[in-house]
Amino acid sequence: MGGSEEFGEAGTARVQLPQLRLDELLEQLQARLDAARCTRDRVHHLLEAVLSVGRELQLPQVLRRIVEAAAVLVDAEYAALGVIGPDGRRLSAFHTVGVSEETIAQIGRYPEGHGILGLLIRHPEPLRIPNLAEHPSSYGFPPHHPPMHSFLGVPIRVRNEVFGNLYLTEKRGGGEFDEEDESILSTLAVAAGVAIDNARLYEESRLRERWLQANAEITHSLMSGAAEAEVLALIAQRAREITGAALAVMSTPVPNTDTLSVDVAMGRHAEAHRGLVLPMGGTLTGHAFAEGAPVISPDIEHDPRVTARPARFAGLGPAVALPIGSGAHIRGVVLLARQTGADDFSARELDRLKSFAAQAALAMELAERRQDTERVAVWEDRDRIARDLHDLAIQRLFATGMTLQSAGRLVEHPEAKERVLRAVDDLDETIKIIRSTILGLRTHDEAAPGLRARAVRAIGEATPVLGFAPAVRMEGLLDTHVPKEVADHVIAVLCEALTNIARHARAQHAEVVLETDGEQVCLTVTDDGVGIPPRGRRSGLANMAERARGLGGSLEIGTPAGGGTVLVWRAPLGAAAHRPPAGRTAAP
Repeated sequence: MGGSEEFGEAGTARVQLPQLRLDELLEQLQARLDAARCTRDRVHHLLEAVLSVGRELQLPQVLRRIVEAAAVLVDAEYAALGVIGPDGRRLSAFHTVGVSEETIAQIGRYPEGHGILGLLIRHPEPLRIPNLAEHPSSYGFPPHHPPMHSFLGVPIRVRNEVFGNLYLTEKRGGGEFDEEDESILSTLAVAAGVAIDNARLYEESRLRERWLQANAEITHSLMSGAAEAEVLALIAQRAREITGAALAVMSTPVPNTDTLSVDVAMGRHAEAHRGLVLPMGGTLTGHAFAEGAPVISPDIEHDPRVTARPARFAGLGPAVALPIGSGAHIRGVVLLARQTGADDFSARELDRLKSFAAQAALAMELAERRQDTERVAVWEDRDRIARDLHDLAIQRLFATGMTLQSAGRLVEHPEAKERVLRAVDDLDETIKIIRSTILGLRTHDEAAPGLRARAVRAIGEATPVLGFAPAVRMEGLLDTHVPKEVADHVIAVLCEALTNIARHARAQHAEVVLETDGEQVCLTVTDDGVGIPPRGRRSGLANMAERARGLGGSLEIGTPAGGGTVLVWRAPLGAAAHRPPAGRTAAP
């Protein structure tokens, strides 16, 4: 019995020992199966994330999908993707997941790349940190920022160039990011680089298509006979739309002067730009015109190359002034400005803009050559008509008149004889009219300078005497609606007003506004000087008033709120505004 009990005990021991090892093996097997299943699930999720990211073609959506997929794959509470700017040292864009819009607004502007974020920019290699606060490169968090401890960052490369970095913080459950998290995130970063490259290529192709369409539209407008002002407006509008600029301004040179006139302005603060006359020297657009090359400003609101008055660039930052044409054939300058905080104009964007401007200038050149050809054809036709009138019509009329004059001697009836002689006189007068018409047809002289150019020239001549350049604004069809006799009075009044400012006002600034609505012309000259003394000489003002009364207009003198003098001179245009200038004849 005892032996059997030992045997039993021994047998039980022999049975229990393998059973314990089998349980351990089964537990290990189960753990490995769970690990394999977890790995399979993570690989499956990784593949889904890669496919999800690769399906998008719009770059903002691609970046959003990357951040969302990264947070899910490594089980992070917060995720962000920082895009490295053109300088390679700072972040130009920041896309986040996990932080509410309210919290973002409380934090303020996005990070630029200091501390650990900057470390990853300088050393683009995967980085795992158990506790951010304990790292020597930690920069700290701004107020209202959620607490973060664990960190995992990996770079995203696009064609061997670091595009940006993925930042993951706060592993759920309070743990740390491990090697497997780093491996999965690095794999996602490779797929993200490919997706970003595809989105860039797609965006590039769409932008190229939009620029080509804009050029085609401009060429079609020019060849269809559209006015140059309409074409300039179309160039500014398309450039603003495609580049995402908040403001587009088109300036053209004023003939026979060193100034540029703002003909087109659209977008933010456009009203403050329309009609301005800008000097070539010391201005952003003037530099672009003089150099025949794009001029860039990182912050146009505070750029010293922008005239201080009137203020018109508030809230605007990156800007570029681009000449339309090159060399001696620059047609104008288009100024594009983005909002403060927006991306600078990249080298690639400048290349596209230069190509667009070159093609627009070429189209304008071709259209001008076509207009020249048509103008020459009109002149040749007028010469032919004048020649035919001289060689055929006048000769036949002269012969008819001679015949009637000879026949008049044979007419004995007094009344009949008088009628014949009257007919001869009428033929002689008709010959004179035709000869005058022939002279007009053979006159190809260009029109005299318009009111706009004359006003700019007068202001330019007064600038050295004043000691500063007045701000200038011109609005309306001044050259078309204002006849020469009225324009002469306007220039005389303008010169007198500027001379008075230089002699008596002791002013630091002045502004000239010349405008017409087709019914009247209005000249306003404002300065910040000492004003008009009560007992000062007023002969100049009397002359201005007399000129206004002679045209049925008026002169008003006042004092602005800040001191100085404001002079408002008005004259109606009436029927004279619609009469053609003397010496010009219509085409036959």
